[in-house]
Amino acid sequence: MTLQEILEHRRAVRKYDPNKPLDDERVKECIRLATLAPTSSNMQLWECYHVTDPEIKRKMARACLNQQSARTAQEMVVFVTRQDRWREHAQAVLAANIEEINQNSPEKRKPHRIRLQKKYYAKLMPFSYGRFCGLLGLFRKIMVQFISLSRPVPRQVTEGDIRTVVHKSCALAAQTFMLAMSEQGYDTCPLEGFDSYLVKKALHLPHDCGINMVITCGIRMQGGVRGDRYRLPLTEFYHKV
Repeated sequence: MTLQEILEHRRAVRKYDPNKPLDDERVKECIRLATLAPTSSNMQLWECYHVTDPEIKRKMARACLNQQSARTAQEMVVFVTRQDRWREHAQAVLAANIEEINQNSPEKRKPHRIRLQKKYYAKLMPFSYGRFCGLLGLFRKIMVQFISLSRPVPRQVTEGDIRTVVHKSCALAAQTFMLAMSEQGYDTCPLEGFDSYLVKKALHLPHDCGINMVITCGIRMQGGVRGDRYRLPLTEFYHKV
């Protein structure tokens, strides 16, 4: 399918055909494609859970308030933020970047580029993602206010801001997954209505992770899509400056 066909095919499906199972490997490949989505500073602070077990699907349907989309889903994919893994991810990205520099950069540029990468991932990332009983975020905010008096500076530095950044990156992966599923001829529905505690309990997730999105998967039945798609006029969204 073309991109336009993929976008037009993707709808929020509320009822799936129970007689049309999905190919687990094709769904897994769509998840792999989701890993190609961009994330802030390439930190990749997300993961997903591919739910196929009938008992866990039953628990997940209850956690999703027994919505029809959840009850009839052939499978589910739950996208989760893992802000707690920032240290190991920063180290992994730094190591990969240094390896890439050593392989591909001109010899005279290597020391400078490696120094910048170490400054970014070994110093800035710990400062940005670090926590100290909530006080470090407040300190970052105060510091930014002073720096901004003399030059432009990113202002999204509180703990709430960083959490939002991580969720935005995860949402890009979730959207990429849904488009990949459409390209396969599969249907999805992103659910906002869920009990995050019950989702974590069903999937045995740590308490400090974030549930970004629960996506139900299957093949739509007749009536599974509620009416024609409605969007506000482009003039509501588009502003040329």
